[in-house]
Amino acid sequence: MTSAGFSTMRLIGSAAAALFALGLAAPASAQDRYAAIVMDARTNEVLLEDQADEARFPASLTKMMTLYMLFEAIERGELSMDTRLTASRNAARQPPSRLGLACSRRRGCDSITVDQAIRALVVQSANDVATMVGERLGGTEARFAANMSARARELGLTDTRFANASGLPDNRHRTTARDMAMLSLALWRDFPEYYHYFQTPDFRWRRASGRNHNRLLGQVEGVDGIKTGYTRASGFNLATMAERNGHRIIVVVLGGETGAARDAQVAYLVEGAYQEYARREDPNSAQFASLPTRRLDIQLAPGVLQANAASRPSAPSPYQTYQGMVIETLSPVRAPIDEPIGQGDEGATEEME
Repeated sequence: MTSAGFSTMRLIGSAAAALFALGLAAPASAQDRYAAIVMDARTNEVLLEDQADEARFPASLTKMMTLYMLFEAIERGELSMDTRLTASRNAARQPPSRLGLACSRRRGCDSITVDQAIRALVVQSANDVATMVGERLGGTEARFAANMSARARELGLTDTRFANASGLPDNRHRTTARDMAMLSLALWRDFPEYYHYFQTPDFRWRRASGRNHNRLLGQVEGVDGIKTGYTRASGFNLATMAERNGHRIIVVVLGGETGAARDAQVAYLVEGAYQEYARREDPNSAQFASLPTRRLDIQLAPGVLQANAASRPSAPSPYQTYQGMVIETLSPVRAPIDEPIGQGDEGATEEME
């Protein structure tokens, strides 16, 4: 299969596109939420796409745009890494996931540095911090969201509209897998000096601590970012990047039924991309023809198939038999790690919209 063959997997429904244009009806079922894209970050070649232009909820992938705006403000000299940002009462009231910023009559409102804010957004996907950043940069979060949408259009994200800085549920808040891949690319391309933040393993502030929700970091070779997201309407989302042997790819999966299934799906697509590069470089390679059947070192929830090389399409077409989500849920049982901490990302006590 040639690279042109991958583009035939693009599925665009005119009815869904019309609904997106009108800002109507949210995606409902797991099938309606799912979308994926695999793209070469250096050539922009699309290796695989599946409903990549269908309207979806970004959830906390929104914070990638919040961070893009924050990085631009730093580059303009409006802020430095040591600048202190002070929470408002509105920011402190945001639901989980959150850092725990608070306001009191006696002590006023908490403040953190820009550096701490970046880490809180990347690692803990803190909604209170996202609102605080939006209010600082835009005056109000609503104005900041409008600025986010305008800047997104300038970056080529033509099917994305932001209604807030965090990704908390809002029917006006829409994107596509393709747009999230382009935003991931923009962060890596435009701010190489800040991209390392997306590899931050954990973050602690006062008594609060958190571990990066992107469990593929350190588990799948070459993965070095970038952001997870979750709401009940969106399902489990992940935009990630990986680099091996001079090839950098972007993989976006939206609408996973569980965090574990989503992670395994992304790992499958990453491995398939690098198999495709190997096939192109030496289609007759004996090494490629006998790829190891090692099990991916990823913790999956009970009832979810483990992704391994034996279950993936073999040479010469890594994605030849690809048909949507390749990891199937065998039972409704989910491990505690897959239960969300709240609106906007993954975590502990469920608090849904």
